[in-house]
Amino acid sequence: MKTPVSWLLLLSLSVPFTLAAAAPMTILVLGDSLTAGYGLAESEAFPAQLETALGSQGHQVRVINAGISGDTSAGGAARLEWSLADNPDLVILALGANDALRGLSPDQTRTNLAAIITRLQERQIRVLLAGMLAPRNMGENYYNSFDKIYPELAQEFDVPLYPFFLEGVAGKPELNLADGIHPNVAGVQVMVEGILPLVVEELSSL
Repeated sequence: MKTPVSWLLLLSLSVPFTLAAAAPMTILVLGDSLTAGYGLAESEAFPAQLETALGSQGHQVRVINAGISGDTSAGGAARLEWSLADNPDLVILALGANDALRGLSPDQTRTNLAAIITRLQERQIRVLLAGMLAPRNMGENYYNSFDKIYPELAQEFDVPLYPFFLEGVAGKPELNLADGIHPNVAGVQVMVEGILPLVVEELSSL
């Protein structure tokens, strides 16, 4: 019995769409040591734990670790183009911690982050901004200027904001390495749990 031409046509059309639907989305985490996984195994770092958490919820996602220890917002802006070689669908922008630790100008940090967001939006790549707070020992004038960078950028560029990347982890010895700055495995897990709902929301909108 011959298969009707109409069914052959339908089959040929449906295969590419099925394959496309099954293709995993790509998330790029552009950050510093907090995302690179300083002091941790690659499988314990934030991107790897995020990928595992998303997978456990049924999301087919590849999460790329584009974190470099010691990097600043200026460094992230400088390496943005080659970081996007895998054409991510979503970028989690988690830079600025080292700017604050070094006491760099909040105005310059804002300019660098704005340049990154602008470039991503020009390429129609969604952005999730992970906020940072300056250490309080930097002085009130400094941390007030720094802390407002992220909510202002989120409003200006209409991007979702996770207010504090280290929420629930900063200042808790049991969730950090001996240096008191970098999260341990359990700390990274808390970070992932905190930001996960927002990441899922962004993936759902893609």
